[in-house]
Amino acid sequence: MDEPTSGLDARAAAIVMRTVRNTVNTGRTVVCTIHQPSIDIFEAFDELFLMKRGGQEIYVGPLGHQSSQLIKYFEEVPGVPKIKDGYNPATWMLEVSASSQEQMLGVDFAEVYKNSDLYRRNKALIQELSVPRPGTKDLYFPTQYSQSFLVQCMACLWKQHWSYWRNPPYTAVRFLFTTFIALIFGTMFWDLGSKWNTQQDLINAMGCMYAAIIFLGSQYGSTVQPVVAVERTVFYREKAAGMYSALPYAFAQVLIEVPYVFVQTLVYGLIVYAMMGLDWTAEKFFWFLFFFFFSLMYFVLYGMMTVAVTPNHNIAAIISSFFYAIWNLFSGFIVPRPRIPIWWRWYYWATPVAYTLYGIIVSQFGEIQDVMDSGSTVEEFLKDYFGFERSFLGATAGIILAFDVLFAFIFAYSIKAFNFQRR
Repeated sequence: MDEPTSGLDARAAAIVMRTVRNTVNTGRTVVCTIHQPSIDIFEAFDELFLMKRGGQEIYVGPLGHQSSQLIKYFEEVPGVPKIKDGYNPATWMLEVSASSQEQMLGVDFAEVYKNSDLYRRNKALIQELSVPRPGTKDLYFPTQYSQSFLVQCMACLWKQHWSYWRNPPYTAVRFLFTTFIALIFGTMFWDLGSKWNTQQDLINAMGCMYAAIIFLGSQYGSTVQPVVAVERTVFYREKAAGMYSALPYAFAQVLIEVPYVFVQTLVYGLIVYAMMGLDWTAEKFFWFLFFFFFSLMYFVLYGMMTVAVTPNHNIAAIISSFFYAIWNLFSGFIVPRPRIPIWWRWYYWATPVAYTLYGIIVSQFGEIQDVMDSGSTVEEFLKDYFGFERSFLGATAGIILAFDVLFAFIFAYSIKAFNFQRR
């Protein structure tokens, strides 16, 4: 019972505690927290578990007749004043064990209790009661959680489904934002996907794809962070209650983003692909959707990962914004890879956006043999200027997938290992 007398007058409180006492007299155990009890109510208890701020034990033992054992225990501490006749033992107990009194007396009541005979008797009793009686077995549960890992995953996924479905400021607004951006990019870069006679035409088409993935990706990564931060708070409570473990929660949090990102990728891909006039072949359209989908996914997963490794989404936003700027710089569009100084070129290969740009451009233009105004073919220009080769397309796709798996793994591990909850 949690403070059953709160808000009651003295008569009502006495009636409630008399009922509790009668319940105890039938042989049942009642654990009850109490706030500022009267003498009669306080002395109706058999035993007391008293803690100081921070959860440290000060007294764990019987009260005794008229709180005699409690009073004796505290009066034996050097410097503690004797209780006055008729004074409420509950009030006196709190006054003499207050932090200000500890500083004045130079004692730590938690240490006093740990060095007392009462503490040793309690530990011996716990040890004795922890041994099962002859012919009986101790309580045993084969697993920590009541349901299997698969059932936990399904339950968490179902919970996340409703959480996202009932959050239109996040899901619906992001969908409308994607559609709006697709229309802007499609009209601004109208029919550029079918033009590669000049280097500038080809670079303009690349710029559309590059700007879209940076712009949409950073937005996706930023908007998911407050959502994950709120969900993580709920996770702390439900995990502490033993409802499920960290991995099913992380699995559900990652998987619930997949259909939303896929629909947004499909809408953006159909609009922009048609407006830009890119080649309508099954292979090229598949590669376009593939790289765009998994690129948006690693942005989302990166945003989730930064929340999982930081105390709150504000710090996560600062960290992720810094890396978005670095990814932008080392993507290979602003400064092509062959022109990046050799001592920084290693970071190009560690930048996920670089593989996105590489994969989209090579899959769309990497095999074109038409001669440009510079005298070289499109394939040769991409290889000489950007360092893009069609033969590296499969490896690029694999690396993009690896980034998704890496960010998802770090998110899951961080959710399991780190706890930033503050009490």
